[in-house]
Amino acid sequence: MSLSLTLDFQYTTSIEKLWSAITDSKTLAKWVMENDFEPVVGHRFQFRTKPTEYWDGLIEGEVLIVDPPNRLSYSWASGGEKHTVTWTLQDLGEGKVNLHLDQTGFSNVHGVEGARHGWSQWCGELAKVLEQ
Repeated sequence: MSLSLTLDFQYTTSIEKLWSAITDSKTLAKWVMENDFEPVVGHRFQFRTKPTEYWDGLIEGEVLIVDPPNRLSYSWASGGEKHTVTWTLQDLGEGKVNLHLDQTGFSNVHGVEGARHGWSQWCGELAKVLEQ
């Protein structure tokens, strides 16, 4: 059985600035982790952080969809699991943008809850990056 996570975050920004924040490697490093991401379909990349006793600190990915400034999707493989992360941006008007996350492919509820916690923290950091 495959489980999924769906989250929505609203930001006061332009859709173009939010798109850049989720596709620019240097900006991603400010709110997620160091990476060699490029918004090019087929590009293989890594998110990298300090390893722990439980995890090697690496997330392997491949870009699947790039539809600026509306949709971005990539694979997310770590710890023996491979997920698909899809971001959908929607301009709500009046300077507000909704960022919708779908992450699919979880094998257990603990992974879903871990991802919910992680993305919630990271997207809180994204709000600070967008204010800069």
